[in-house]
Amino acid sequence: MSSKTRIVVFHMKEIIYTAIFAALGILLVLLLIFMFLPDHSGKKQTSKEYTPGIYTASMTLNNTPLEVEVSVDKNHINSIRFSNLDESVETMYPLVQPAMEEIAGQIIETQSADQIKSGEDDSYTSNLILDTIQKALKKAEAD
Repeated sequence: MSSKTRIVVFHMKEIIYTAIFAALGILLVLLLIFMFLPDHSGKKQTSKEYTPGIYTASMTLNNTPLEVEVSVDKNHINSIRFSNLDESVETMYPLVQPAMEEIAGQIIETQSADQIKSGEDDSYTSNLILDTIQKALKKAEAD
Protein backbone atom coordinates (compact mmCIF):
# COMPACT_ATOMS: atom_id res chain seq x y z
CA MET A 1 0.00 0.00 0.00
CA SER A 2 1.31 3.21 -1.01
CA SER A 3 0.05 6.36 0.59
CA LYS A 4 0.74 9.78 -0.55
CA THR A 5 0.81 12.52 1.97
CA ARG A 6 -1.27 15.47 1.08
CA ILE A 7 -0.80 18.81 2.68
CA VAL A 8 -3.75 21.12 2.71
CA VAL A 9 -3.13 24.78 3.42
CA PHE A 10 -5.96 26.96 4.68
CA HIS A 11 -5.61 30.67 4.77
CA MET A 12 -6.91 32.00 8.06
CA LYS A 13 -8.54 34.95 6.30
CA GLU A 14 -10.70 32.60 4.18
CA ILE A 15 -11.79 30.61 7.24
CA ILE A 16 -12.81 33.76 9.09
CA TYR A 17 -14.77 35.12 6.11
CA THR A 18 -16.52 31.78 5.64
CA ALA A 19 -17.48 31.62 9.32
CA ILE A 20 -18.79 35.20 9.28
CA PHE A 21 -20.90 34.65 6.14
CA ALA A 22 -22.26 31.36 7.50
CA ALA A 23 -23.25 33.07 10.78
CA LEU A 24 -24.91 35.94 8.89
CA GLY A 25 -26.77 33.44 6.69
CA ILE A 26 -28.07 31.54 9.73
CA LEU A 27 -29.04 34.81 11.42
CA LEU A 28 -30.93 35.93 8.30
CA VAL A 29 -32.81 32.63 8.07
CA LEU A 30 -33.77 32.80 11.77
CA LEU A 31 -34.88 36.41 11.39
CA LEU A 32 -37.10 35.54 8.44
CA ILE A 33 -38.59 32.58 10.31
CA PHE A 34 -39.45 34.66 13.38
CA MET A 35 -40.84 37.53 11.31
CA PHE A 36 -43.23 35.47 9.22
CA LEU A 37 -44.42 32.83 11.67
CA PRO A 38 -47.87 33.49 13.11
CA ASP A 39 -47.99 34.88 16.63
CA HIS A 40 -48.85 32.20 19.20
CA SER A 41 -48.34 34.31 22.30
CA GLY A 42 -51.64 33.26 23.83
CA LYS A 43 -53.27 36.65 23.43
CA LYS A 44 -56.58 35.76 21.94
CA GLN A 45 -58.69 38.74 21.11
CA THR A 46 -61.96 38.15 22.81
CA SER A 47 -64.67 40.27 21.33
CA LYS A 48 -67.65 40.90 23.51
CA GLU A 49 -71.12 40.22 22.27
CA TYR A 50 -73.56 43.08 22.27
CA THR A 51 -77.27 43.40 21.64
CA PRO A 52 -77.35 45.46 18.43
CA GLY A 53 -78.70 48.96 18.83
CA ILE A 54 -77.98 52.47 20.02
CA TYR A 55 -77.44 52.93 23.74
CA THR A 56 -77.16 56.16 25.69
CA ALA A 57 -75.79 57.19 29.03
CA SER A 58 -75.87 60.66 30.54
CA MET A 59 -73.23 62.77 32.20
CA THR A 60 -73.41 66.20 33.77
CA LEU A 61 -70.96 69.03 33.27
CA ASN A 62 -71.70 71.89 35.67
CA ASN A 63 -75.46 71.26 35.66
CA THR A 64 -75.47 70.74 31.89
CA PRO A 65 -76.67 67.26 30.94
CA LEU A 66 -74.95 65.55 28.02
CA GLU A 67 -76.00 62.29 26.38
CA VAL A 68 -73.33 59.91 25.09
CA GLU A 69 -74.63 57.69 22.31
CA VAL A 70 -72.94 54.36 21.55
CA SER A 71 -73.93 52.41 18.44
CA VAL A 72 -73.11 48.69 18.44
CA ASP A 73 -73.86 45.63 16.36
CA LYS A 74 -73.45 42.00 17.44
CA ASN A 75 -69.63 42.04 17.88
CA HIS A 76 -68.47 45.60 17.17
CA ILE A 77 -68.65 49.10 18.55
CA ASN A 78 -69.55 51.18 15.50
CA SER A 79 -69.69 54.77 16.72
CA ILE A 80 -69.57 56.90 19.83
CA ARG A 81 -70.78 60.50 19.91
CA PHE A 82 -72.63 63.14 21.88
CA SER A 83 -76.30 63.18 20.95
CA ASN A 84 -77.23 66.61 22.36
CA LEU A 85 -74.07 68.73 22.18
CA ASP A 86 -74.95 72.30 21.26
CA GLU A 87 -72.79 75.36 20.60
CA SER A 88 -73.17 76.82 24.07
CA VAL A 89 -71.76 73.66 25.68
CA GLU A 90 -68.92 73.54 23.13
CA THR A 91 -68.11 77.16 23.91
CA MET A 92 -68.17 76.65 27.68
CA TYR A 93 -66.23 73.37 27.53
CA PRO A 94 -63.88 73.51 24.54
CA LEU A 95 -62.09 70.26 25.47
CA VAL A 96 -65.21 68.10 25.51
CA GLN A 97 -65.56 67.42 21.78
CA PRO A 98 -61.82 66.79 21.06
CA ALA A 99 -61.62 64.50 24.09
CA MET A 100 -64.68 62.57 22.88
CA GLU A 101 -63.23 62.20 19.38
CA GLU A 102 -59.90 60.94 20.73
CA ILE A 103 -61.49 58.44 23.13
CA ALA A 104 -64.03 57.26 20.55
CA GLY A 105 -61.27 56.71 17.99
CA GLN A 106 -59.26 54.58 20.42
CA ILE A 107 -62.27 52.54 21.51
CA ILE A 108 -63.44 51.87 17.95
CA GLU A 109 -59.90 50.90 16.91
CA THR A 110 -59.34 48.49 19.80
CA GLN A 111 -63.01 47.52 20.26
CA SER A 112 -62.50 47.83 24.00
CA ALA A 113 -62.85 50.56 26.61
CA ASP A 114 -59.89 49.17 28.55
CA GLN A 115 -56.47 50.83 28.53
CA ILE A 116 -57.55 54.06 26.87
CA LYS A 117 -54.93 56.81 26.96
CA SER A 118 -56.16 60.30 27.69
CA GLY A 119 -54.38 63.59 27.24
CA GLU A 120 -52.76 65.31 30.20
CA ASP A 121 -54.61 68.60 29.70
CA ASP A 122 -58.07 67.02 29.68
CA SER A 123 -57.73 64.02 31.98
CA TYR A 124 -60.77 64.91 34.12
CA THR A 125 -62.98 65.40 31.08
CA SER A 126 -61.63 62.24 29.44
CA ASN A 127 -62.24 60.14 32.55
CA LEU A 128 -65.79 61.48 32.84
CA ILE A 129 -66.49 60.69 29.18
CA LEU A 130 -64.88 57.25 29.45
CA ASP A 131 -66.98 56.37 32.51
CA THR A 132 -70.13 57.40 30.65
CA ILE A 133 -69.15 55.33 27.59
CA GLN A 134 -68.54 52.32 29.81
CA LYS A 135 -72.02 52.73 31.33
CA ALA A 136 -73.56 52.72 27.84
CA LEU A 137 -71.51 49.67 26.84
CA LYS A 138 -72.68 47.80 29.95
CA LYS A 139 -76.25 48.42 28.80
CA ALA A 140 -75.34 47.03 25.37
CA GLU A 141 -73.70 43.80 26.57
CA ALA A 142 -75.64 40.66 25.71
CA ASP A 143 -76.83 38.55 28.60
